[in-house]
Amino acid sequence: MRAFQRLTALTAAVASAGLLLASAGGVASASARSAPSVRLTGGLTTVTTSPGIAAALVSHGIVPLATAPAHQWLTLKPVLAAHLTFPVTGGRVSLHPVGGFVTHLGGILFLNARTGKEVEVSNFTIDISRDNLNGIVNGNPRARIAIFTLGLGHAVLKAGPRSVSASNITLSLTSGAATALDAALGTTLFTAGLGVGTAATVLRF
Repeated sequence: MRAFQRLTALTAAVASAGLLLASAGGVASASARSAPSVRLTGGLTTVTTSPGIAAALVSHGIVPLATAPAHQWLTLKPVLAAHLTFPVTGGRVSLHPVGGFVTHLGGILFLNARTGKEVEVSNFTIDISRDNLNGIVNGNPRARIAIFTLGLGHAVLKAGPRSVSASNITLSLTSGAATALDAALGTTLFTAGLGVGTAATVLRF
């Protein structure tokens, strides 16, 4: 089963249950029974860097900065880690066929403090069909690339009354993103498959 099939199935199941409970007199409507797709209304995705990644970036002069409306903070123990949060603005997931997308606002500005070179990736979209997170480069809607490959192999999924959450989603840098970052920042630091951290997301519907 592909990584995000479980998350999509759980979202659809919870939404279906909510529709069933909301049906007048307990009589389920056809849309409640089938629930072909679920529209997302909001939520939050948080990215946390893997042990050693934040320190490695800083040691090479690379500083990742959250761009509004995303937020960022650092923790020092047990190791230096960066945390970035991105608001979920919407999206839609479907169970038959499995697929859909989750949209976000905000981004990450990568700054090479030694040379002044920088590149921004923003307006992230989780593509459930392709198990990746993609974004636009330097604000250009035509320059959208896959940035991270996502994995739910060790994720923890939970369902609430009107939400579904997934934590410990692994993030691995794609070859295209690694090439783009190295070229824009003038480094050889980024490599395809680099495990940059984990993500946790809460999806509301």
